[in-house]
Amino acid sequence: MAPEVLPLLMLGAFVALLLIGVPVAYSAAAAGIVFGFIGFGTGLFSLLPARIYGVATDYSLLALPMFVFMGVMLEKSRLGHDMLEAIGHLAGRLPGSMAVGIILFGVIMGATTGIVGATIVLLGMIALPTLLKYRYDHALAAGTIYASGTLGQIIPPSLVLLLAEIMNESVGTLFAAALLPSLMLAGLYIAYILVVA
Repeated sequence: MAPEVLPLLMLGAFVALLLIGVPVAYSAAAAGIVFGFIGFGTGLFSLLPARIYGVATDYSLLALPMFVFMGVMLEKSRLGHDMLEAIGHLAGRLPGSMAVGIILFGVIMGATTGIVGATIVLLGMIALPTLLKYRYDHALAAGTIYASGTLGQIIPPSLVLLLAEIMNESVGTLFAAALLPSLMLAGLYIAYILVVA
């Protein structure tokens, strides 16, 4: 079998397992091990422990629990709420200023926590009632929160960029490469909100 076909078959098997109701973790593990065995033979089982050990002992992954801890601290201490209010006041009386403040807050949260889920949950609890109180459109309010929350994926330092160490890529280079696109994306979100408002 051609090596180019194996990834496509593995993806198909993964999707098929998901569709029949197998949990994601088991589907990914089963598809990976079966097709790894097909591709590498019995040598896979001698490579696997060394690869797992190498990933588990990587010092750059120590930042992951710190990001989670920072997100929880910002939520529990209500500091995130105070930051959002301050940024909303800085945006002034422009139409859509609170939504622009939420995008800016998402940029700050993305840079400090690097976690999409924590940012969206925090913004959803803090910002959604505020936006609805100011009679923002429900779709615009929810879209603003989700869009600003997903900035945590690309704004350095983020968890996704830290995982590049697993692929033997330079984390610092990826941080530098992601900075300008992430700021451009935030700028496009702000421009869209200002045009809609």
